[in-house]
Amino acid sequence: MAERLAAAATLRAAASSGPLPAGRRAGPSSSAFFRSSSSSSPALRLVSLRAASSRPSQKAKSVGRGRSVRCMAAASDAAQLKAAREDIRELLNTTHCHPILVRLGWHDSGTYDKNINDWPERGGANGSLRFDVELKHGANAGLVNALKLMQPIKDKYPSITYADLFQLASATAIEEAGGPKIPMKYGRVDVTGPEQCPPEGKLPDAGPSAPADHLRLVFYRMGLDDKEIVALSGAHTLGRSRPERSGWGKPETKYTKNGPGAPGGQSWTAEWLKFDNSYFKEIKEKRDQDLLVLPTDAALFEDPAFKVYAEKYAADEEAFFKDYAEAHAKLSSLGAKFDPAEGFSLDD
Repeated sequence: MAERLAAAATLRAAASSGPLPAGRRAGPSSSAFFRSSSSSSPALRLVSLRAASSRPSQKAKSVGRGRSVRCMAAASDAAQLKAAREDIRELLNTTHCHPILVRLGWHDSGTYDKNINDWPERGGANGSLRFDVELKHGANAGLVNALKLMQPIKDKYPSITYADLFQLASATAIEEAGGPKIPMKYGRVDVTGPEQCPPEGKLPDAGPSAPADHLRLVFYRMGLDDKEIVALSGAHTLGRSRPERSGWGKPETKYTKNGPGAPGGQSWTAEWLKFDNSYFKEIKEKRDQDLLVLPTDAALFEDPAFKVYAEKYAADEEAFFKDYAEAHAKLSSLGAKFDPAEGFSLDD
């Protein structure tokens, strides 16, 4: 499968990728869907990627008198995706950027609306988050820094789509933080321009007046259920919130004052770069004032239907890992158009 896909993959001309916004200041944010943010690396220190000699040439096809044609990638190249995964692992080990990469993938796919059939109007995992118009959405504050981390990898491996790269980075970050293996598939097609970005307001807020109702309103629109809502909320075991960026959390705590990465912010868990079920244990107990509990976190133990799953995950990490892996894989494919239509695995 990988060889056939590699032969079929086409290069996207440079015009189809959105340039990084100029003048945006560094300040990584993180942790899944919500507006709360965390710093994941000091001043966006990029790791040294493998030798650029592996980079294929990128030339736009020309037709007639100097006209260039922008090509839509039919599918990502499987071999390049595997190589990109190794670079992402190196990046994670060097910059501790796990939380913001998880958030990058989630926010690209989390705009999906199951009530809209047409692609890309339905939103979802289509690479639209690389464009400035969507990066400026309030819920995406700080994600320009995640894009800056990903862009050198995208440049090095031009035969992969942004949509696949964002989801690869998110799943790899979970796995490298000690989380479960995510049963991912690839072959997502990218949108080609900012006019195809979804409208603002598709992602959840951290502090709505009716947290449980708000979570259901947003996640049901994506086709997710109560179990998946609670399981995905468990990704808050990673990351920190910074009040100067999100309005939530303390400036620093005993768990964040020394980093890693830029110090400060308030985390949901004591070991905020380790993926486990401690989020559910901490939310249930609410004993440590240095740990963050958002209204949408508290709702998991206050709403009767959510509480069934939250209690289960607090007591059984294996059950949490199983349900989380399935929910993450489902989220990563929402709204995507795949080529080949069935997608492909990197582990075949």
